[in-house]
Amino acid sequence: MKTSHVRTGVRILGLALAVLAIAVPSAAAVPPDVDVQLLGINDFHGNLEPPTGSVGRILPAPGQSEVQAGGAAFLASHIRALRATNPNSLVVSAGDLIGASPLLSAAFHDEPTIEAMNMIGLDLNAVGNHEFDEGELELRRMQEGGCHPTDTAGTCADTDGRFDGANFQFLAANVVERDTGAPMFPAYAIKKFGNIKVGFIGMTLEGTPDIVSPSGIRNLQFLDEADTANRYARELREEHGVRAIVVLLHEGGTPSPFAGINACNVSNPIADIVNRTDDAVDLFVTGHTHQPYNCVIDGRPVTSASSFGRLVTDIDFQLDRQTKDIKNVSANNVIVTRTNGAMDIQALIDHYNVRVAPVRDRVIGSLTAPLTRTPDNSGEQAAGNAIADAQLFASRSEGAVAAFMNPGGVRTEIDAGPVTYGEAFAMQPFGNNLTTITLTGAQLYEMLKQQFCGPSNRRILLPSATVHYTWDPSLAPAPGTPTPCASAQNPVVPGSLTIDGIPVENATSYRITVNSFLADGGDSFPVLPTGTNRVGGVVDIDAFQQYLAANPNLAPPALNRIDVVNG
Repeated sequence: MKTSHVRTGVRILGLALAVLAIAVPSAAAVPPDVDVQLLGINDFHGNLEPPTGSVGRILPAPGQSEVQAGGAAFLASHIRALRATNPNSLVVSAGDLIGASPLLSAAFHDEPTIEAMNMIGLDLNAVGNHEFDEGELELRRMQEGGCHPTDTAGTCADTDGRFDGANFQFLAANVVERDTGAPMFPAYAIKKFGNIKVGFIGMTLEGTPDIVSPSGIRNLQFLDEADTANRYARELREEHGVRAIVVLLHEGGTPSPFAGINACNVSNPIADIVNRTDDAVDLFVTGHTHQPYNCVIDGRPVTSASSFGRLVTDIDFQLDRQTKDIKNVSANNVIVTRTNGAMDIQALIDHYNVRVAPVRDRVIGSLTAPLTRTPDNSGEQAAGNAIADAQLFASRSEGAVAAFMNPGGVRTEIDAGPVTYGEAFAMQPFGNNLTTITLTGAQLYEMLKQQFCGPSNRRILLPSATVHYTWDPSLAPAPGTPTPCASAQNPVVPGSLTIDGIPVENATSYRITVNSFLADGGDSFPVLPTGTNRVGGVVDIDAFQQYLAANPNLAPPALNRIDVVNG
């Protein structure tokens, strides 16, 4: 064994210098901070193919030209290019990957979208409200795999004849089982970058029960977003030593006025949630409102990437080696331009297009002009009015005299000319059954009142041509202002509601038709489940097909069913 021959004085000096080096590390000994990149999307809604019409374009900023954007193959190429710039990258989603999907995905129970996201490399998805469109059990299948109940083994939509589920993790911190109080999916995930932990808490909006079918979520409760974030931020810090915390939240705001995809100008509900969230949370990736924004609220970055895969948010930050926390955050909403699409994703899309083409391309009618979703000052829109007319047409045999359609169920527009099944499905993709119920005139007035109270946004029901009424904006809460219905005034002018030109009387009974979502109280219309003599009807898109067949070269309905005082 070798021995060291060190002079005593030199040895003592060396030991002293070693101690000093331990006590005061040199700059060269301190590892550098860790650069991390998050790539965020939200509200993809199964849009594997590039979306068409107005929802297929993005306006970068006022005064600029709109840009064609979106499509899973193009989204994949953008994410892969961005990911290649930083080995410490994570792809995250703020919910509504699936649900309200075009036929290409919906015809196969949204399995193609899950498969595409596996291929793109999605890491985490906070559940959104539309993930619950087909109920709790179906959402669990999306995570775990297995055939849909209507499919048999070996015939699932996956390209290899089976469905393996999501490779990425669903998160649901504020969605808990009623019997156990436990989250239905993990509340959070912990990822390490350079051996520093980052916690990701995933949530949907507390109001999810108001906008999905109650029958599918009976065993679930949806908790306050800020309270839940605070609870799990504390758990991450105290039990796991996590100092860097990100919230993926399917709730957002709406820019007013719109000032560009990287501007802010948003208020509630997202501002309230962020302001009530502990400072331990460093940044928020949000969604639900389908809006683009890039904000700082209460000193924390808050982002949203519009919808349908038209934007991806590139979020860069550093993890401080000393504090283990996030610093130097920058964010940029990047337009998913339609260039250099990923070939593997396009091959997946082509595979499903071949299978769905005979159904999708079947012509079921024609239009003399586009059915648009642009509302007038009363809240009416041509597409929703036409759907209501179709629903009344299909339920006359049940004694219906009027029909009403929820605006959130009208997902896109249809151009003039031949109408294919695929276009009609894209406009109302939920597969709700028509439901005819009996309400008194007083209950109808209450239903119309509930358009303006309760949740924060107005939900003006689109009426059939048999309906007419007037409402007064001076009596309605301002949009975005939650108002309990019990204390709210009814903005509908007394005596103005007519059906077939005859004034509606409070004590008289009327048969009306809505879809099963509304009939169950969806969109916060609690008066509708109290309707009597409930009779189920055909699926909503079948009613629309029947209506188009009976009305060749259909003209869009006029917007003359709802009037506004001083409008």
